[in-house]
Amino acid sequence: MKKKIVVICGPTGVGKTGFAIELARRLNGEIISADSMQIYKYMDIGTAKPDMAERALAPHHLIDFLEPDEEFDAGRYIELADQAVNDLYTRSKLPIIAGGTGLYIKALLHGLFRDRIANADVIERLENEMAQKGSHHLHERLSAVDPQSASRIHPNDGFRIVRALEVAEVTGSPISAFQSEHGFATCRYTPLKIALHMERERLYQRIEKRVEMMVEQGFVQEVESLISKGYGCELKSMQSIGYRHICEFLNGSLLQGSTVASHGDSVSSASWSETIRLLKRDTRRYAKRQLTWFRQDKEMIWLAPDATDQAEELIRNFLN
Repeated sequence: MKKKIVVICGPTGVGKTGFAIELARRLNGEIISADSMQIYKYMDIGTAKPDMAERALAPHHLIDFLEPDEEFDAGRYIELADQAVNDLYTRSKLPIIAGGTGLYIKALLHGLFRDRIANADVIERLENEMAQKGSHHLHERLSAVDPQSASRIHPNDGFRIVRALEVAEVTGSPISAFQSEHGFATCRYTPLKIALHMERERLYQRIEKRVEMMVEQGFVQEVESLISKGYGCELKSMQSIGYRHICEFLNGSLLQGSTVASHGDSVSSASWSETIRLLKRDTRRYAKRQLTWFRQDKEMIWLAPDATDQAEELIRNFLN
């Protein structure tokens, strides 16, 4: 018998954290995060990481354990999430996988297509080239050999670009072809998959409000603190939505040398306004991409964020 797990997913800002915590409290569950950014230490505000009060309501796993300059991928996520699920089962707890990183959820449920060890020499050469010429340079090459993968991988995501190029170079076939052949049909668990949704205009308003709250909570200072700890803006973790925008702000690409917003009067208000505008816009676009990803799954049950009673009934029926 495959272990039963509950998946709670959906776009950023929709209310997954509170929804999952409430269900964990009602159903003797604990939460295994499926968020590719909440794994990092010191990155709390920009990732909307559950605070200590929320973690006291329901234990969380796979958050706040990795240094911002450490590499992490879906394969490692599967390994650690499997361990967490097994631990919860030994303690008769319900595993609730909650987060918005669709790749992690898909990998946990269906595994990864790769059945060969990556060529370390090719990886090292590509990483050296990226260090010299930048990830955008390699992304252009990926667009030529595997346009399908290039369209899905952000030009700043050097880790995935290098892995995709390594597969294409060593095997002679694009990584997208292997992924398609894999099919992701076999499921490693028996899941109940719930996705949260709301009217798009309301979601976008929540996203914009959350961006404003992040700034009020000290998002700029959080990024400054990360930089002071030696975590540079070139890191993959610092190139994510929000951190990238604040880095550009601090580096003066939008301010033309002015001091940072949190420091007051010498700041160009127009430049700070543009930073916030771009951050809100890019977060909205990210939420739209998440919705597109989750809607591809025909097994997904779509609920409103306040439908915890309905979700509880579904889960109890699923478990019985």
